[in-house]
Amino acid sequence: MKSRGRLVAFLLLIVLFATTISGTSKSILKDVKLGLDLQGGFEVLYEVQPLKEGQVIDEKVVSDTADALNSRVNVLGVSEPNIQIESNNRIRVQLAGVENQQQARDLLSTQANLTFRDANDNLMLDGDDLKAGGAKPSFNQFNEPIVTLELKDASKFGQITTEISRMPAPSNVLVIWLDFEEGVDSFYSELAKEEPKFISAPSVKEPIHSSAVEISGSFTPAETKQLAGILNAGALPVQLEEVYSTSVGAQFGEQALDKTITAGIVGVSLIFLFMLLYYRLPGLIAVITLSIYIYLILVAFTAINGVLTLPGIAALMLGVGMAVDANILTYERVREEIRVGKSIRSAFQSGAKSSFTAILDANITTLLAAVVLFQFGTSSVKGFATMLIISIIVSFLTAVWGSRLFLGLLVNSGILDRKPGLFGVPQSKVHSIEEGIDTLDLTTKFDRFDFVHARKRFYTLSAILLTAGIIMLAVFKLNLGIDFSSGTRVEVMSKEPINVEQFEKDLEVVGHDVKDIVVSGDKKEIGVARFNEEFSQDEVNKFKSELAEIYGSEPNVSTVSSQVGKELAKNAMYALLFAAIGIIIYVAFRFEWQMGVASVIGLLHDAFFMIAVFSIVRMEVDITFIAAVLTIVGYSINDTIVTFDRIRENMTRSGKVKTEDELATIVNKSLRQTLGRSVNTILTVIFVVVALIALGADSIRPFSVALLIGLLAGTYSSIFISAQIWFDLKKKQLKEKGPIDIEKEKKKWGSDEPVV
Repeated sequence: MKSRGRLVAFLLLIVLFATTISGTSKSILKDVKLGLDLQGGFEVLYEVQPLKEGQVIDEKVVSDTADALNSRVNVLGVSEPNIQIESNNRIRVQLAGVENQQQARDLLSTQANLTFRDANDNLMLDGDDLKAGGAKPSFNQFNEPIVTLELKDASKFGQITTEISRMPAPSNVLVIWLDFEEGVDSFYSELAKEEPKFISAPSVKEPIHSSAVEISGSFTPAETKQLAGILNAGALPVQLEEVYSTSVGAQFGEQALDKTITAGIVGVSLIFLFMLLYYRLPGLIAVITLSIYIYLILVAFTAINGVLTLPGIAALMLGVGMAVDANILTYERVREEIRVGKSIRSAFQSGAKSSFTAILDANITTLLAAVVLFQFGTSSVKGFATMLIISIIVSFLTAVWGSRLFLGLLVNSGILDRKPGLFGVPQSKVHSIEEGIDTLDLTTKFDRFDFVHARKRFYTLSAILLTAGIIMLAVFKLNLGIDFSSGTRVEVMSKEPINVEQFEKDLEVVGHDVKDIVVSGDKKEIGVARFNEEFSQDEVNKFKSELAEIYGSEPNVSTVSSQVGKELAKNAMYALLFAAIGIIIYVAFRFEWQMGVASVIGLLHDAFFMIAVFSIVRMEVDITFIAAVLTIVGYSINDTIVTFDRIRENMTRSGKVKTEDELATIVNKSLRQTLGRSVNTILTVIFVVVALIALGADSIRPFSVALLIGLLAGTYSSIFISAQIWFDLKKKQLKEKGPIDIEKEKKKWGSDEPVV
C-alpha cells in the first residue's frame, strides 16, 4: 500500500505542477518587465553639478532632483520608469518603451522658470507661488490649448491685481514670461526662438481674488502637456551633466527578444534531450524539475519587480545549464553506487547524500561571483547578476530538493528495483555486492590517462598559449568598446544590405570622424560605427532623426564620457579582484589553502586566456565581457571543486600518504572518476551558449563567445592545471614535512566525513 501511495503521490505532484504552470504562465509572462534592449527606450546617467557658485551637492539635493525628474517622467506616461541615485551625486534614469525618446530627453533636463511681472519688469510672482501639482493642460472657450494654474495664495494675487488695475493703460498689464534653457527648441520651437520668451500680457482692469490663472499662447496640445509637467516638477535645483546615455530603437528590441527566445528554446531543448537519452528515467525527472525551475525563476523575478534584459535571458539559460549540473552530480553518484551492486534504493540514498556537499560548494562559489558582479556592475549587468543570483538559489532548491523528492517517490515505491537500465547503467557493468568493490575502485574509460606525470606538458602548453596571448595583447591591445574607452557608438538597422562606403558617407552628417565600422547580421543589414568623441544631446537628436529618414528606423546611440569609462574599467578590476579573493578564502576555508591557491591560479589562467583570445580576434570588449569573465570565474570553479572533493575523499580512504607516487595515484584516480561528469556538466552549458551564438541577438554574441571560450578554458584548467598545481604544492609539503597525516588534514578541511 505504501508503494502504491508513493506512486500516486508522484503522479499527483506532476499533475499539480503541470496544472499550476499551464494555468498561470500567461499571466506571469505578461507581468515580466522588459528592459531597454528588449522593447526599446533610453537610459541616461546624470552627474549632479552645482547650479550656483558655492552650492553644496548633498544627499537631500540629489534626492530632490531625483523626485523632480520622476515628476517629469510621469508626464510621459511611461508605465515603469526606473530612477536611481548612484555614487551619491549621480542619477540614472531608465525609460523602457518610451515612444518619443527625443521628447523624453528634452523633458528631463529642461529648466523652465515662470514669472509674472508688471509693466516696469518688477517681479510680482514666480514658480514658488504655484500650488504643487496645480498646473494642468486645458482648453479655453475658443478651444485653444492653454495651461491652467493654481496659486498658493489667492489674497496675494488679489493684492497684485488690485495694484496693477489702478495703473493707467497701457501699464495695467501683468506680463507672463517663461524662460527655457537652451536645447529644447524641438518642442517649444516658437517660444524658444523668442528673446525674451514672452507668453502673454493680459490687461488687469479689476482686482482678481482667485487662485486660478490661465496661461495662453501659441501652444499645441502636446506643448501644454509638457509645460504643465515641467511647472509641476518645478525648476531643477541643480545643473545636470550627461555622462552616459544609450538609446535602443523599438525594432532592435523586438528583433533581439525574438532571436534570443528562439535561441533559449533550442538550447534548453538540447539539454532536455541529452538528459533523457543519457540518464533515462532520472533524466526525465531532471526535465520535470528544470521546467519547474524556469517557472519559479519567472515567478521570483516578477515578484521582486525585476527588469528582464538580454543578459538576463542569457543568465536564465545559463541557470538551466547550472541547475542540470546538480542533477548530473547526483545521478553520476547514484550510477556508481548501482555499479558496485547496491540496490536501487540504497544507491539513491548514498548517491544523494554524498553529492550534496559538492553541489553546495559549487553553488556558493558561483553565488560569490554573482554577488560581486551585482555590486560592481551597472544597468543591464546588474540585471544579469540579479537573474544569476535567483537562478543559483532556485536551481539549488529544484535540483537538490525537488529532484530528490520526485525520484525518491519512484525509488521508494519499489517499481525501479533491479532495473539499472532505467538509470542508464547496463546490467553487464553491475558488480555483485559480494565482490566488495568500492565506488572509488570502479574502472572508468579514462583509466589509461596519466594526468599527473604529463602535467609538465600541460604547463608547457599553457605557458606557450599565454605567452602568445601576452605578445598578441601587447601588439594588438584590446579592442575596447566605448564602455571603457569612452566615445559614441551608433547602430543602424536597414531593410537592405548595408554598403560600408555609403554608410560611412551617411555618418558624416554628425560632423565627427568615424573610428571604425562593422557590418553584421544575417543579411548584412546591421551597421555599427564608433566615434572617439562624445556626442552632445543635440547631436544625438539630430543624428537619430537624419539616420531614421535614410534607413527607415531610429538607430541605437550610446555615449560614454571618459570619466565613466575610467570608472567602469576600475570597477571591472575590483570585481575580478574581489571575486578571486572571495573564492580563495572560501575554498581555503572549506578545503585547504593549497586548493584555494590552485583554484585561483586556474581561474586567472581562464580569465587571461579569454582576454588574449578577444585581443587576437579583435572582438569588442565591453562591460558584458566582464560579466562573462566573472560568470566563468564562478562556473569553472565548479569542476575544480568536484575534483578537489574527490581528491579529499580518496585521501581520506588512504589513511596516510607517504610517497609522491601515492599522491599521484590519488590525483589521477580522482580526475578519472570525475572527468565523465565534468564533460557532461560542461556540455549542457555549451548547448545553451552555442545556441546563443548561432541564433541569439547580435548584441549578445560577444558575451556568448566569451562564455564559450571561458567554458572550454575552465574545463581544461580544472583538469590539467589546478589539480596538477595542487599536486606540486602537496609534493613540496611531503618533502618538507614527511608523510601526510590524513587525520590532521581532515581538521583543516572543516569536516571529518568524506564529502563526495
